[in-house]
Amino acid sequence: MMYKNPEWSYSAVLYEMNIRQLTAEGTFNAARERLPFLRSIGIDALWLMPIYPIGKEGRKGALGSYYSISDYKAVNEEFGTESDFRAFVAAAHALGLKVILDWVANHTARDARWITERPADWYERDEAGVAKVPWDWTDTAKLNYANREVWRGEIDAMRYWVEEFDIDGFRCDMAMLVPIEFWQEAAEVLHSVKHDIFMLAEAEEDNLFDRAFNASYQWNIHHIMCDIAKGARRVWDLRNAIHEERERYPREAIRMSFTSNHDENSWSGSHFARFGAALDVMTAMTFLMPSTMPLIYTGQEVGYDHAFEFFERDAIPAERYVECRSTELYRRLAALRHREAALWAGERGGEIIEIENNAKDCMMTFVREVEGSRVVAIVNLSPYTIHADFRTGIYAGEYLDALSAERVMLDDHVERDIAPWQYWILVKH
Repeated sequence: MMYKNPEWSYSAVLYEMNIRQLTAEGTFNAARERLPFLRSIGIDALWLMPIYPIGKEGRKGALGSYYSISDYKAVNEEFGTESDFRAFVAAAHALGLKVILDWVANHTARDARWITERPADWYERDEAGVAKVPWDWTDTAKLNYANREVWRGEIDAMRYWVEEFDIDGFRCDMAMLVPIEFWQEAAEVLHSVKHDIFMLAEAEEDNLFDRAFNASYQWNIHHIMCDIAKGARRVWDLRNAIHEERERYPREAIRMSFTSNHDENSWSGSHFARFGAALDVMTAMTFLMPSTMPLIYTGQEVGYDHAFEFFERDAIPAERYVECRSTELYRRLAALRHREAALWAGERGGEIIEIENNAKDCMMTFVREVEGSRVVAIVNLSPYTIHADFRTGIYAGEYLDALSAERVMLDDHVERDIAPWQYWILVKH
């Protein structure tokens, strides 16, 4: 059983905001000035990377990791004050934007308030009594989820941000490292405070949709898309993964689809570097695949080709933050998503119906349709010119090209050359 998805989430486009790098100032107040522009592109919800104070013990780089949190109930003075954050949330809500906070439940900073203010058994400790380091995250300390008081402390802190700041949900870091029973209890409490709270898991385990989360990361498909762009895999793998997901997850489950996020950008390179000539078509696929909520990461909205330093100030230069071809592509794709219910997420959207074609190792031809909305996608996911040959059957007819706004006749029998990475998105009216 899942909690009902918030109404806004079905058609939403999500934006991951890296406050530190978005503006030259790196503050809530400066980021607030960007909100009208983001809304004009078609962004519906903002996921803010952690806004809390960062620990100093073992700090990485000059500014440290967002994910080494010293106090769950405070804001990082690097970004501004609590009043500044309240003004940011109010401005976002006034524009119709939802605000989602990043939540790190698995660990804290090594010098977090809880280290000294809570009993020793709030943390997992080694034989010498030192708080354990999870994985190789040497600036963090592993919380002890065998202790139910830790559960209550985490839930109390999450509730604080909903009650005091009216935030709309949480993106939960490495959610699979924390017991599902904790997330179920947290979700129950948070829904009692705000009925339409939205919960996004950075994980893929299907049990997370059992009374805990609305959405999860689409990591597997992302990596397949990257491999296809590099020529390391073929379209068979993507097709099979899409269909496997539809069998694996509840019909209502939302899958966050992306070409970049803070991890991919900083550790694997910019979306331009990772996708190359395939970037546009892969971006389109994040909007076209069934049950997905597309994500745009800081800088993508202005085509910024750069891998941000993770622990330092590395802001987008103000002169680079201008509308460009990437801006227009996102704006058109977002408008398409908002307008066409066939492309919505969860149980509201249309399932994928494949049209058989003669080059299934390179191409996908498919339809998504719900009552009153039909979208046909013809997508060459290869570096080759394909002489396509397929029949559209009941889907033949007159359409509108969603990106060019031109009228297009989709014949019963389509036979034509399709250039490398070329695609069409056709909308029936």
